[in-house]
Amino acid sequence: MTDAAFEKLALDEAAALAAQLTVKILEGRDAYYEGDAPIYSDAEYDGYIHDLETLERLFPELQSQDSPTQTVGGRAETTLFDPVEHLERMLSLDNVFSIEEFEAWATRAERDAGRHVDYLCELKIDGLAVNLRYESGVLTTAATRGDGVVGEDVTENIRYIRSIPGRLSGTGHPPLVEVRGEVFFPVEAFRELNAAQAEAGEKVFANPRNAASGSLRQKAEGKNAAQLELMHARLGRLQMLVHGIGAWRNPPVSSQSRVYELLQSWGLPTSSHYRVLDSVPGASEFIGYFGEHRDSVEHEIDGIVVKIDELALHDELGATSRAPRWAIAYKYPPEQVNTKLLDIVVSVGRTGRATPYAVMEKVRVAGSEVRQATLHNQDVVKAKGVLVGDTVVLRKAGDVIPEVLGPVVELRDGTEHEFVMPENCPECGTPLAPAKEGDIDLRCPNARACPAQVRGRVEHIGSRGALDIEALGEVSAAALTQPTVPVEPPLLTEAGLFALTIDDLLPIEVFVRDAETGLPKEEEDGSVKLRTPFRRNPSAAEKKAGLIDQQASSNALKLLDEIAKAKTKPLWRLLVSLNIRHVGPVAARALADHFGSLAAIRSASREELAEVDGVGGIIADSLLDWFAVDWHVHIVDSWAAAGVQFATPGHPGPGAAERADGVLAGLTVVATGSLDGFTREGAQEAIIAAGGKAASSVSKNTDFVAAGPGAGSKLAKAEQLGIPVLDAAQFRLLLEKGADAVQPDEAE
Repeated sequence: MTDAAFEKLALDEAAALAAQLTVKILEGRDAYYEGDAPIYSDAEYDGYIHDLETLERLFPELQSQDSPTQTVGGRAETTLFDPVEHLERMLSLDNVFSIEEFEAWATRAERDAGRHVDYLCELKIDGLAVNLRYESGVLTTAATRGDGVVGEDVTENIRYIRSIPGRLSGTGHPPLVEVRGEVFFPVEAFRELNAAQAEAGEKVFANPRNAASGSLRQKAEGKNAAQLELMHARLGRLQMLVHGIGAWRNPPVSSQSRVYELLQSWGLPTSSHYRVLDSVPGASEFIGYFGEHRDSVEHEIDGIVVKIDELALHDELGATSRAPRWAIAYKYPPEQVNTKLLDIVVSVGRTGRATPYAVMEKVRVAGSEVRQATLHNQDVVKAKGVLVGDTVVLRKAGDVIPEVLGPVVELRDGTEHEFVMPENCPECGTPLAPAKEGDIDLRCPNARACPAQVRGRVEHIGSRGALDIEALGEVSAAALTQPTVPVEPPLLTEAGLFALTIDDLLPIEVFVRDAETGLPKEEEDGSVKLRTPFRRNPSAAEKKAGLIDQQASSNALKLLDEIAKAKTKPLWRLLVSLNIRHVGPVAARALADHFGSLAAIRSASREELAEVDGVGGIIADSLLDWFAVDWHVHIVDSWAAAGVQFATPGHPGPGAAERADGVLAGLTVVATGSLDGFTREGAQEAIIAAGGKAASSVSKNTDFVAAGPGAGSKLAKAEQLGIPVLDAAQFRLLLEKGADAVQPDEAE
């Protein structure tokens, strides 16, 4: 409704409408803040707030102290986490939606300030607001915003975020300070998270903000080892940027921009995208620039925050019950477009899950060309009410994941038709079925021979978390399992991977497939991309002379060389590469360290497997189930026959993970944070190579903790228990010369 339409309402009509809007806003807040699953788009929610504000301006008697326009989103009560009271209120921000509204706000602010002001302009991160409390430079608590007065204690989970220091660097730390910021998933990490969630048949997040909230607001209690590994991995991929302060008595700076410089000097993560501008036109230009370049930023943004830079004016201008008067949020409209739904096709992933995908006329949305979008399962297709041939509304959920919102029914001409989920796997023809009774998702049960599943598993073998074979990626995996030439692929299953020869690779031609959907990619002219990944392209002179012999490309030689080297990679990597459910890097390391060989793992009982620290009953059952399948055993036997070493050299056998002859024999070391010169896996492997036990958690049995930036809760636990903490240089010394080389006074 327009303002003029609101003005024509009688008081009772306005009261009824206000009540309806209040219900919608509160329902939306609960879904957004508590359920991490929004029921309204940002634009819809902002529209409800705007309409209620208009009604309350025209009918002041309708406004109450607990109106959604007067309170901060979120609730104080929580059953998940302990409550934390903020030392200073965490406010929300008022919004504007046009340059004219922004200029009107700036005019009022300068009028109330009584002088010219500078504007600090920064990106509005679509994340979860968090308050960090530091006492004498040490992080003591971290809490969500909640209702602005009381939030949820998420301190333990925050410590897994590498960018947040447990102890501030630099000097001049106040006795007590609150630092505010946004926790978020970077765009690429969010894409990978949702792809993994969809592949595993788990919930796909609507946008990065909900993914960040859902990841941070998790409890460790009741989770098994595999679930804990997944939880900690998700937390470790979160990032935070700080953008303000709460309680801080007499800060030694006079402007918001100087605050950022000081926070950065303390090791806190600040954005590089903010600017201080001396005019309203300059601030408006900043808003316009990022409105056109939203896709150029590493994290998701939904607008621009403009603050008066001078801190003294923050106190002078004050705040309303929910928002400061010295700052405003310019909200960008969500970008959505109309396009034609040409078809709905079904893709099969590594786990056999059959996923419908919308194939549309190519259209540009949120800075990129889009032609495909997941529809998750057949129930989602029905719920959205889309027909093949419809004109559909497409948006990028959070400007990242393409999402079909629904059809434009008014544009139907009668040629549209319903999508019917296929009864058989589109890749191998096997009848699709739910994994268990009641599942919505359908899966292809032909795990052994379904080309799509084999392709996914082979690509997983080459991934960084498994055997880390650089030349075995998306195109190579497709070429080996689903080539257009030859008719029979080099790999019917992964069993033959380590026996590949150059003759197996040369005749291959393959469609380049989309990493997410598994569908063939297209060239600009609409033709399908075709590659000969392992054959050298002849020169122009050779083509002219008719010399187009089958010659191996450097990529083919590199692949075979890396596969050969992978035969002697650590046992834990081989375990991950076998694609055993729940056996990720953490569980695989624990198994490899304890048993030392695949033969010992296979001969172990359920009880012996489950007793291993980091394994447990669920993973033990998964191991037993996997080895009970004959074609799984064939993979292991084939790899072993090809020279794969399924044993750790020099390992003394089950129950004795430490090497007796290393400089760290008998010592338990935990590596955490970013250690200069080491990857996380490299640090753990170095500990094991030196004869020590590379533990994943700190306990009273830990001898040393090697900690770099972002060490988090493990560092705090080590300090609490009085365990020596080493930096990267001391860690290298420990690995080379042992514990005697690291004197107690050298440990931090």
